Formats: sequence, structure tokens, C-alpha cells
Amino acid sequence: MAWFKRQTDKIGEVAPPEERTVKTEGIFVKCENEDCAATIYRKDLKANLNVCPSCGYHFRLNSRERLQMLFDDGQYTERDVNVAPTDPLDFVDKAPYVDRLRKSQKQTGMLDALLTGEGKMAGRPIVICAMEFGFMGGSMGSVVGEKITRAIEYCIEKRLPLIVVSCSGGARMQEGALSLMQMAKISAALARMDDARLPYISLLTNPTTGGVTASYAMLGDFNIAEPGALIGFAGPRVIEQTIRQKLPKGFQRSEFLLEHGMLDAVVDRRELRDFLINILTFTGPDQ
Repeated sequence: MAWFKRQTDKIGEVAPPEERTVKTEGIFVKCENEDCAATIYRKDLKANLNVCPSCGYHFRLNSRERLQMLFDDGQYTERDVNVAPTDPLDFVDKAPYVDRLRKSQKQTGMLDALLTGEGKMAGRPIVICAMEFGFMGGSMGSVVGEKITRAIEYCIEKRLPLIVVSCSGGARMQEGALSLMQMAKISAALARMDDARLPYISLLTNPTTGGVTASYAMLGDFNIAEPGALIGFAGPRVIEQTIRQKLPKGFQRSEFLLEHGMLDAVVDRRELRDFLINILTFTGPDQ
């Protein structure tokens, strides 16, 4: 009658409930698309580059995942590692700016909201900058502006192409006018890159808004977006309240912008790397 004996541990006591249950927390993910809401096995989602296999919804990638996806074998060398933010305005809103920085640095393991990598795509040397939305909403402050500008200047020096992956709520208000100045700073550097006849590809992901959209995100030789990405300056709710009109369905989504001539292509993430390699092949080894 051993079939009916209670489960016990080595010393004859009944095993605790947590050891007698199957742990499933974190194994499955629910699709964030309200029209889908499919339950997805987390490993399957990761293998599919964080794209829902049921509806094609693109989950957000962090900056490291983005670089690993694009570079050959996921290998790259990080540049400008030690560029760190300061608090020149001693800014305080609901919390001191320095406390917000420390919290984001602890959560992301990054000093600020941008990661710059140098590596190869299809064997061709390239520099890629990827924004980190998990760091204060991917906001553009002085460090983001400095690191992108340094990446541009390095590309000009070494005659390399550049890709910038935008994922941002816009300029960082805690740095005031200093953050807004980065728009002009990066745009001026991109003008020098254009004079040098080097390719700059801008990849817009969900979301890309505010001062990022108003500057380098829309200045690419090729402006490409992932499906369903929110792209704009002000948010749709702000616009509706300002003009007192209901916006068209899908307004400010990447497909809407493509239809109205503001993007060159909308590309599924699973096809993105090959698409970018084709562009780099088209631009030639050294323009």
C-alpha cells in the first residue's frame, strides 16, 4: 500500500508545499497586444527575437540584446564605457536627479541610456549605438548626445558606417537646455558624416518620440522602423487635446508614417539584420 503514503523528505517529515508543486512562474509570457493576448513559452519568444509567434507583436529589446542581435555572432567591443552623467542643475522634482540616476544605473547596469558597440555585420566593420528605454525612458541627456557624437566622429575617422537604434521618450527634462542642445550637436556631427559620404542608418523602435524624433532619429540616409512602433514628437493624447479632433486610426505608428512618406521601410525584426546587411552592401565598402 506504498502508493498511498504521503511524500516525505529524507528524515521522514512531510515535504514543504513549495517542494511538492511545479514552479511555472516566469516560464510563460502574455502577449502585450490586446487583440492577441496569447500565452507564449518564454524560450520560444526569445528564440523568435521577442516577436509574438501568433500576431507578430514586437516586444521591446534592451540595448545589449539589440547589439547582440545585429553584430556577427553577437560579438562587439563597447566604446566610451566610462562616460557618466552629472547633475549640473541640482535638479529636484519628486526625487533628486542624482537618486533617479543611481536607481536606473542599478537596474540596468549602465551609466546612462545609450550603449555603443563596434563590431562587424556580414564581415564589414561597423559602429552601432542602441538606446536603453529602461534607463529613465531612454531619455536623451548630455551623455547620450556625447556618446552618439563621439561615435559619429569615430566613424568619420575610420570611414565606418553607423547605425543608431532609437528607443526613447525624448529629451531628459532633468538636464534642461543642456539636453536640448544635444539635438543640434548630433545633427551637426551627422552633417559632417554626410559630407564624408558615409552611410548613416536610423532604426526607430517603439517608442521613438520627442527631441530624439526631432533630430537624429529622422536624419538617416535610410530611416527604418519596426512594425507597430510609436513614432512622433508629441504624444497622440496631447495632439488630440490641442487640436480638439480625433486622430486617424494607427496615427503615429510606423505603418502610418511609411504610408505618408516619412519612413523608407518598415521591417520585421526577424528580417531586420539581413535587410540592414543588404543596405550596407548597396552603399558599398567605402563611399
